[in-house]
Amino acid sequence: MNFSPLHYYVHNKLNMRNTSRRITWTILSMSLLTVMAGAAIAPALDIIRAHFADQDPLLIQLLVSIPALFIIITNLFFLEISRHLKSKVIALIGLTLYVVAGAGCYFANDIWVLLLLRMLLGVSVGLVMPLSTGLLAYYYPPEEQSRLMGLSAAMNQMGGVVATLLAGLLATVRWNYCFLVYLLGLLAIILVALYLPNEHLGSSNKRGVAFQPRQLLKFHPSVIGMFLLMMVFFIFPTNFAITAHERTNLSAEMITVIMVGFDVVAFFVGLLFSNVMRWFRRGVKYFASLFFLAAYAFFALGHSVPMLLMGCALGGIANGVGVPYLNTIASIKGGKNSATTVMPLLSAALYLGQFVSPIIVTPLSHSLFGTDATGCYKIGMIICLIFLWQTWSTRHFQSLPPEEK
Repeated sequence: MNFSPLHYYVHNKLNMRNTSRRITWTILSMSLLTVMAGAAIAPALDIIRAHFADQDPLLIQLLVSIPALFIIITNLFFLEISRHLKSKVIALIGLTLYVVAGAGCYFANDIWVLLLLRMLLGVSVGLVMPLSTGLLAYYYPPEEQSRLMGLSAAMNQMGGVVATLLAGLLATVRWNYCFLVYLLGLLAIILVALYLPNEHLGSSNKRGVAFQPRQLLKFHPSVIGMFLLMMVFFIFPTNFAITAHERTNLSAEMITVIMVGFDVVAFFVGLLFSNVMRWFRRGVKYFASLFFLAAYAFFALGHSVPMLLMGCALGGIANGVGVPYLNTIASIKGGKNSATTVMPLLSAALYLGQFVSPIIVTPLSHSLFGTDATGCYKIGMIICLIFLWQTWSTRHFQSLPPEEK
């Protein structure tokens, strides 16, 4: 049978489209996992604390926060790693370590072994996180960045929803069952092994990110913005359950549902992010700081369930817009080298913001507002104003900021 040139053209186009979709969903599968580094075991923390009742409570808290520190350290050396290993190899090493270290906690019954495995989990996410966003910039043109970064952020939020619900359910069986949620990484391993090309992302670079201050200077609006955004955001998961119970006497189950609703709102906003960028092109840069400011005002002043729900909805919008916006404009400026330049810096800023948020916010709240349980939200509002000023001062004087050109 003879085929016309038109047939071959259409056939090749369809194959290219199918290949592109496979690569896209493979990269997005990694986005689904990264948020689970700390969030996955948060619902089970009380059960874990009860099991290790004879241990220092600080060690139990470190189970949640210690991965962030090792994510940051790994991110700082990601460019140097990418000089020696190709993208597929880095992804497979990171994902395999993710499953082994994450689910391996199921077999551990010593707090120090658990902490070691959580450190290794941080290393694994530090390898995967820059690829989960940077490869989108590597494979796709700038005009597709907002849609893809929105999808990446949506998958990240969905990972939070899935992790919170599954870990909470598994922990009711036994304290260590919550760690089995990290077996979800097996799906990403299969997709990466089958569909992710093996690119040498760092071959054209000379030195590692950790030793290039000029990269931080070049991308500082996005890097500092991500740090402030995460400082503001992390006030919600670390304080909401306590303040909501004190003010409304809601059950733990209902509080969990409301907190999951925050992630659900952020998920749908992420899906619509490209439209939001198109509809509010000049104003979208201020959405994260303004919506979080309004959300925390509701939390600080509200004594009713409707006000808490409104605050969660506004916070979900803020988070659903803020993360993909900063990723999008940074990836456009970074171009095809984003995976080894700006994305590790954004990832480090993201987790650094989460790591230092309770360290800074809680003492400030006690110092300025005493025993006021909502003092943390008032500190959050102050940080929102700083975030708003930082956004205005770095982006206001140009009709289109450099990262958006």
